[in-house]
Amino acid sequence: MDTKRDIYLNRLISRKNNGLIKIITGIRRCGKSYLLDPISMTISIRL
Repeated sequence: MDTKRDIYLNRLISRKNNGLIKIITGIRRCGKSYLLDPISMTISIRL
């Protein structure tokens, strides 16, 4: 089962270059790493 997290992902992407550190919190196995995967893929493609 794949949960859509487009709202959260778009919020992170829009605030990516504002100079602040982003902290993603949540209970175990709620999808924190899954949320960061698309962002890390775009960073690795640019390098």
